[in-house]
Amino acid sequence: MKSKDTKNYLRLFVTGFSMGAADLIPGVSGGTIAFLSGIYEELIASIKLVTGDVLRLFLKLKFVEGLRLIPFRFLIPLALGLFGAIFLLANLLSYLLTSYPVFIWAFFFGLVIASVFVVSKRIKKKSINNTIGFLISAVGAYILVGAVPVETPNNLIFFFLSGMIAICAMILPGISGSFILLLLGKYQQVLGAVINKDFLTLIVFALGAVFGLALFSRVLSWLFSKYHDISVAILAGFMLGSVRKIWPWKEVVLTRINSHGEVVPLVEKNIMPVVFDVSVIIAIVLALIGAGIVLYLGKLDLVKETEEDLTKKQVRASS
Repeated sequence: MKSKDTKNYLRLFVTGFSMGAADLIPGVSGGTIAFLSGIYEELIASIKLVTGDVLRLFLKLKFVEGLRLIPFRFLIPLALGLFGAIFLLANLLSYLLTSYPVFIWAFFFGLVIASVFVVSKRIKKKSINNTIGFLISAVGAYILVGAVPVETPNNLIFFFLSGMIAICAMILPGISGSFILLLLGKYQQVLGAVINKDFLTLIVFALGAVFGLALFSRVLSWLFSKYHDISVAILAGFMLGSVRKIWPWKEVVLTRINSHGEVVPLVEKNIMPVVFDVSVIIAIVLALIGAGIVLYLGKLDLVKETEEDLTKKQVRASS
């Protein structure tokens, strides 16, 4: 039993680490990783529990009863992996995005495209409503990720609001919390706060994220319980539309000066590679590797679901 528990904790830690790494990339969602790993609905249910029943017990000073409800075995390894990735990889990913953007985007492009296929497999019944939901969300995400970033006030209130909005995107497969921060003009500032250990800004941002999670987790939980298939179809559509942002080859149309006095892209358009050289081959290989990882994870999750369904049927048959 201990060996099985250790394996499960390690799986959750790796999943959390992967979610944290994905959330650092503007255009990629940690929610996609959670969905592929088969923990998405459990994650939403846990967030709802902690921000609902547990919080109510704490407010009544019933701390022991509240602590007993918290699924620590699920949340602790996941949180350790997620925050570990954010603090360990912030500098590395910032460097890679600056120095090798095509390679990083190519890897995640393959990952997200394959994710659309894997997530679509979770739709139990095909219907016209599911198809319409998929198409509308795909178009909506495509338009959203093409939006022009804005500058917002650099004060704690807006960091709170940014955390509240971005966290909703972070747990949505296909919509990147980092990209929402980019649109709000807060991505570099939050990343800088992590690198510079600006804990006041990070705490305010985290409080906004907790508030956003408390609200949004209830919406998602209700949607999954009442309208599972169309909810999955909409999430898959979001993922497909988001690939506009992570297409590897881009041309800068318009630039701006950020708050640090640096020239950064403001508007970009997707283009085909100008020359088919070694870098293009490497990018294609990385995209295939990203897609392969997702397809493999999807296959493992499908086998897991099949085994669980079989176990349930055996239990019902024996009862």
